[in-house]
Amino acid sequence: MDGPNGSPPRDAEQPLISHLVELRSRLLKSIAAVFLVFLGLSPYASEIYAYLAGPLTVHLPPSTSMIAIDVASPFFTPFKLVLVLSIFLSVPLILYQLWAFVAPGLYRHEKRLIVPLLLSSTLLFYAGIAFAYFVVFPLIFGFLTAIGPQNVAVMTDISRYLDFVLTLFFAFGLSFEVPIATIILVSTGVVSRESLAEKRPYVIVGAFVVGMFLTPPDVISQTLLAVPIWILFELGLVFSRLFVPRQADERSGESQNT
Repeated sequence: MDGPNGSPPRDAEQPLISHLVELRSRLLKSIAAVFLVFLGLSPYASEIYAYLAGPLTVHLPPSTSMIAIDVASPFFTPFKLVLVLSIFLSVPLILYQLWAFVAPGLYRHEKRLIVPLLLSSTLLFYAGIAFAYFVVFPLIFGFLTAIGPQNVAVMTDISRYLDFVLTLFFAFGLSFEVPIATIILVSTGVVSRESLAEKRPYVIVGAFVVGMFLTPPDVISQTLLAVPIWILFELGLVFSRLFVPRQADERSGESQNT
């Protein structure tokens, strides 16, 4: 029954307010976690940046080094890296806060689905970053520094280098989520596994298109992003084959209980 002047009843507003309060609490906890990690890592900002720059500096000639074009870059750039790293490291707790907020409104089979997906998506995102740092960066920087003219000194600005590697981190981290996206599409019934398998040629072409847009304009980095996307897509198809029957059995069992 509506309240005065056709307004919603007061008891209907209370759940909305309580949800907003809980959402604010979850957000504040996530921000606090990022802030605490940032405070813990800030004293080591220069060392962390030096470690990040390792794949490039190892290929620089002995007489050259990285440079800072802007006056404040030597101070702000390492702290910008620490802030981004703090967010990366706080992802498990942020996802837990998200899970704790939405879990009360989920069915049992949805809870069983989302928990492993959150865990696996986090691990895959970290795996993408590690793949970029330990595999892609040495190949890219070794190639780019080797093909330069002999009379050109390679000296990269620290801010531009950070933007470059963060772009690749996000590109590879998100690209490694392809198996999760495949499993979600199949398990929710949006598309069948057979239909996705038939679209494999388009996925391969799309992987190279994504690599072209998300990586620098060189064949090595584009291929190093496109090939893992294709492989991860195939892994997503394999795991979706194992997952869909189990999901169907759970749904049929719930329907029988009702």
